[in-house]
Amino acid sequence: MFSTTKLFTLAAAALYASSSLVGVHATQATWYQPNGELGACGAPSQNSDLVVALPASKYDGGDNCWRHIGIHYEGKYVDATVVDMCPGCDDNHIDISEGTFEKLADLGDGIIKITWEYAS
Repeated sequence: MFSTTKLFTLAAAALYASSSLVGVHATQATWYQPNGELGACGAPSQNSDLVVALPASKYDGGDNCWRHIGIHYEGKYVDATVVDMCPGCDDNHIDISEGTFEKLADLGDGIIKITWEYAS
């Protein structure tokens, strides 16, 4: 029979495990070249900058501008800043700068399957 302490510990562990998965997005990423132009958030970005364009549903009318997201791919991690909206991206697609993509994979890969979450 479980003691109250053991039950509490098991419940806390289950809650932690489920909450750590909340907000993780499994999606695909492609790369783009900002070329120093203004993004939807109103500032220019360079191709080498660690930046991302979110689909309209995640861009949320600009409410997510300047938020950082953590991008994971095959054991690699990049922290990138939301600077733009990707009008051609569906909910399961983000566009990351050339510089961000190169931290994760070869540009020739074109499309990679990633997970990402808003950084705390």
